[in-house]
Amino acid sequence: MSIAFTKMSGSGNDFIIIDNRIPVMADEAKRDFVAKVCTPKTSVGADGVIFIERSGNADFKWDFYNADGSSAEMCGNGARCAARYAYERKIAPYQMTFETLAGIISAEVRGAVVKVRLTPPEDLKADICLSFQGKSYIVDHLNTGVPHTIVYSEDVENDDILRVGQGIRFHKEFAPKGTNVNFVQKKGDDSLKIRTYERGVEGETLACGTGVVASAILSALKKNVEPPVLVETRGGEILKVYFDGANGAIDEVYLEGSTKVTFEGTLVEL
Repeated sequence: MSIAFTKMSGSGNDFIIIDNRIPVMADEAKRDFVAKVCTPKTSVGADGVIFIERSGNADFKWDFYNADGSSAEMCGNGARCAARYAYERKIAPYQMTFETLAGIISAEVRGAVVKVRLTPPEDLKADICLSFQGKSYIVDHLNTGVPHTIVYSEDVENDDILRVGQGIRFHKEFAPKGTNVNFVQKKGDDSLKIRTYERGVEGETLACGTGVVASAILSALKKNVEPPVLVETRGGEILKVYFDGANGAIDEVYLEGSTKVTFEGTLVEL
């Protein structure tokens, strides 16, 4: 095995990115490879793997996997990292489009700062009552490329992210695919603080781009937060969410924030 890769971070979400335009790995080998290479201590470790591939409809196509080897339709922070990667390697211009399972995503790269336009949100469900482990929770739900459920919090630092997050993630209400779970605290008229239990990672991550977007939109609808919304992630970075909510329809949804190239290397053994 000799596979060149780049490790990148978007607000604490870390990804392994591999140029697979000239295939270095067959599709049927990817899931097992991802699960192994994302394992910390015994390999590179990451929240997911992004394969950059050729596209006939956009500048490139990505094939994205969560750390457990499962596919995901979309990942906001991964999209920002993939866009910077593609631009710096002359795969795409600074204003680009790329294919995902959620649809065509557009992005603009300005140095380390990347702004991506997401597909319009869908499947809004408000005031869902969930019961498990002897307690009840009222939550909202929105799909921003992948499904997200929002728990509104008064003290997000002291929420039981793992227990409650896991209970909602695997609740029968969201079967069979499950949901990501975001714990959201309003900090000001245009600001939030968020912690996320991420499906596929099966634990808390330092950030989740599509979760940040879902939290901002639902907080605007339920908590009178005004866009553009500044969202503080668990990793301490601030992401900015833009959207147009005129006439009751959410459109023109953008996620903006910084990216970081952590290191580059070559995989020689799993």
